[in-house]
Amino acid sequence: MTYIIGEIGQNHNGSVDIAKLIIDFASRPVRDNLFDLELPRINAVKLTKRDLTEELSETKMKEPYNSPNSFGVTYGEHREYLELSDSDHFECYKYAKGKGLEFVETITSIKAMSVLKLFKPDYLKVASRDLTNLPLLDELAKTGIPMIISTGMAGKKQLDLALEVITSHHHNVSILHCVSEYPTHPDNVNLNTIDYLKENYPKYQIGYSDHTIGISAAIAAVAKGAEIIEKHITINRDMKGTDQKGSLGIDGQQKMIRDIRLLEKSLGIKDVFISKSTHQAKKKLERSLATKRDLAAGHIIEENDLCMLSPGDGYTWNERSSILGKELLEPIPANEIIYPHFLK
Repeated sequence: MTYIIGEIGQNHNGSVDIAKLIIDFASRPVRDNLFDLELPRINAVKLTKRDLTEELSETKMKEPYNSPNSFGVTYGEHREYLELSDSDHFECYKYAKGKGLEFVETITSIKAMSVLKLFKPDYLKVASRDLTNLPLLDELAKTGIPMIISTGMAGKKQLDLALEVITSHHHNVSILHCVSEYPTHPDNVNLNTIDYLKENYPKYQIGYSDHTIGISAAIAAVAKGAEIIEKHITINRDMKGTDQKGSLGIDGQQKMIRDIRLLEKSLGIKDVFISKSTHQAKKKLERSLATKRDLAAGHIIEENDLCMLSPGDGYTWNERSSILGKELLEPIPANEIIYPHFLK
């Protein structure tokens, strides 16, 4: 089953209450009403922990930030407003666990690892921009907590170096194809990278961190074999914030999860497959050997007497040798199926 992560990111807008509300909606049951199916819901939610003393230069922190999405006069004030404390993260962790969800934590610096003194997330996430931050990867890997790494800003060399550092401590690592473009233009999605990662990194779970608008790319990624899907979620895409527009709202989350779960059911087996449920349709719609014209009792059936008509509960064309040369016991009008009891 695909492991689906709802990334809250900074869509909480600095509020634990909003974060909890996002968790509430993410944890809702998922149904397909047409087939009356209860489907597995989202698996986990994710927050990001930063320590601003290890995040930005002083110049960048003091830079004026004039934007409709700004929560401060400077970029530093904006970032400070959006940061939740360690105890806030712990509260969200407990809330998600209470809802039966797993919890993923993106940690962006060594100082931000202080949050791990309060709780142990199910996974540690490494953002694309930190894949080359090898000292951070080393410290995160030392915890032994399973890790998920994104590749949005790295090539094969950088990915291999990151894996070398992490696997010196443990091998519980998953790799997500990612494009660090928000939102990602369709020309740049390149889902075939999933095939490349699965072929070249077979020891690891491969997934997709989706920054496109809508849900089609995530669903297609699962069809290509992605085992993890990460997608930004919110409660209202019209809320203030840089990530809100590119996130899935309440209905979008439900649709994506439903469609992924239905796709999982739909993949089936590698074979030419006839479902038991198609037998009635097969009987109704397929064609059987039938009379091309009126045939009298005692007539010996020839191939030019035959045509193909529905329903499909008689002889098939490949079974015509079973009736050719046989004598009719009773007359059959034109355009009627030839059944065994008509034959001598």
